[in-house]
Parts: sequence; structure tokens; C-alpha cells
Amino acid sequence: MLQDSNELEHKKHIKYMKMAISQAKKAAGNKDVPIGCVIVHNDTVIARGYNRRNMDKTTLAHAEIMAIKKASKKLNDWRLEDCTMYVTLEPCQMCAGAIVQARIPEVVIGCMNPKAGCAGSIINILDIPEFNHQVKVTRGVLEEECSLMLKDFFRWLRSEKKNGDN
Repeated sequence: MLQDSNELEHKKHIKYMKMAISQAKKAAGNKDVPIGCVIVHNDTVIARGYNRRNMDKTTLAHAEIMAIKKASKKLNDWRLEDCTMYVTLEPCQMCAGAIVQARIPEVVIGCMNPKAGCAGSIINILDIPEFNHQVKVTRGVLEEECSLMLKDFFRWLRSEKKNGDN
């Protein structure tokens, strides 16, 4: 019996989101907010990234930006037109803008970010008709796992600050 195409797509999303979660755990290991990202081209991961803002001491070191830079280098093109991005947390305005600029056609998101998300929470930069590119968005893939990872990190961070161990 053939599997439903939606079921196959969902399994694929879970597979790659687990890889993004693995990247997010690297960020947490460096005391950075655990956000991870992978970019897939022709069913192959071509780039990985994780949040490195604290480690690299720069605002620009978001998981998505790190992965976009690597994917562009791998494909030798700034256009990532045949790629899918998997990211554990809804992109901010900078990353959403970079996704549009890179012409990424699809983004799969783990959990939403009601305080800073720009893929539907505050604004949806990925689907502004006036831009020359819009992005298909799938939300909520391994949402609980992604959300819990962030909650655990911030609980730990508050505990560290309370104990003066930062």
C-alpha cells in the first residue's frame, strides 16, 4: 500500500527538524539560546547552523543566517530557490528578510515566537504580496520538543543569574 503524500512529507519534516534540534543543542552547549537550522536541497542537507550570538559576539550570528551563508557557498549562488529551511524557532525580522532575499521557497518551523516572530506571530514577512518572493510556511513540526528546549534553557539561565554564575 502506498503512503499518503502528506504522511511522507510529515515524516520528512520530522527527520530534518530533528537535525535542526541537534544544531540547537550545540547552541545551548555554548550558552547561546538553543535555535538550530538545516537547509535541504534535493533531499540532502547542504547546510547547518545554530545560534552563535553570544559566542561570536555579534547580532548577526543567528542560526538561519549561519545556514544561509553555508548553503549559498555550497551551491555557489545567493539564490537558494530549490531549498527548504528547517528551523526550531520562528524567524525574527532579520532572518525572515534574509529568507526572502535568498529566495528560499519553503520554511518549516518548530515553534512560534509570539514576542519576536516574523513568520506569522507579529508580522509575516515571508508572505508579503508586495515583495517579489513569498515563502510557503509549515508550522508546528516537533513543536513541543522545540518549545520545551527553549523553556528549559531560559529556566536554566534564570537560575544561573540568580546564583550569580553567569
